[in-house]
Amino acid sequence: MLPYISEFVGTALLLLLGTSVVANVNLTKSGMKGGGVVVITVAWGLAVMIPAYIFGAASGAHFNPALTVALAVNGTFDWGMVPGYIVAQMVGGFVGGALTHTLFKDHLDAEENPALKLGVFCTSPSMPNLFRNFLSETIGTFVLVFAILGIAQVPNIAGGMDKIFVFGIIVSVGMSLGGLTGYAINPARDFGPRLAHALLPIKGKGSSNFAYGCRVPLIAPFVGGILAVVVYKAIPWTAAAV
Repeated sequence: MLPYISEFVGTALLLLLGTSVVANVNLTKSGMKGGGVVVITVAWGLAVMIPAYIFGAASGAHFNPALTVALAVNGTFDWGMVPGYIVAQMVGGFVGGALTHTLFKDHLDAEENPALKLGVFCTSPSMPNLFRNFLSETIGTFVLVFAILGIAQVPNIAGGMDKIFVFGIIVSVGMSLGGLTGYAINPARDFGPRLAHALLPIKGKGSSNFAYGCRVPLIAPFVGGILAVVVYKAIPWTAAAV
């Protein structure tokens, strides 16, 4: 039971911190309005790193259905635990978004731009193009999963340094690819808070855009994660080491 609880709480914490930094920086009435994309990108990296340290030993700190499936495809995670992990992550994503709504409700209601309200909770493309948007999320998740698998190639890595490395991966993907689609690279990161946006009372919120959310950020990360495993396993690492 502990792994599932850890995935739920860890994902909720991740999404609370991640969606809240977007609210902090973008909502017009926020005291930190205008903090910029660097603040957002670094904060998302920290939002992943902090619960990873807390729950890494308990659950492996996936917090991402695409990573969970990728590790199962890789043979390093039990397929029997995959459904429970995904449910815990998705519910955690919703709760994290709901907590941000609770904290920033006055600011959200005062915001006149529906796109900024939606942007607090979930991702959207800067230029809608289904093929390239899907490709961006696929490649972003490929980099994330491939790099996480690649930590195994670092000899004698000090305890805990792997979490800092994951922080670096998130920040790198965000700073390099974030302007395209908002770099969801995690179905729970996007769908859970998007559902919170749809269900919770937010004045003048507009559409939750599930037409995009149920295609690109929900599906592409699984494709990218599985491709990362296929490519990683095709590389003759043992032969290279010899």
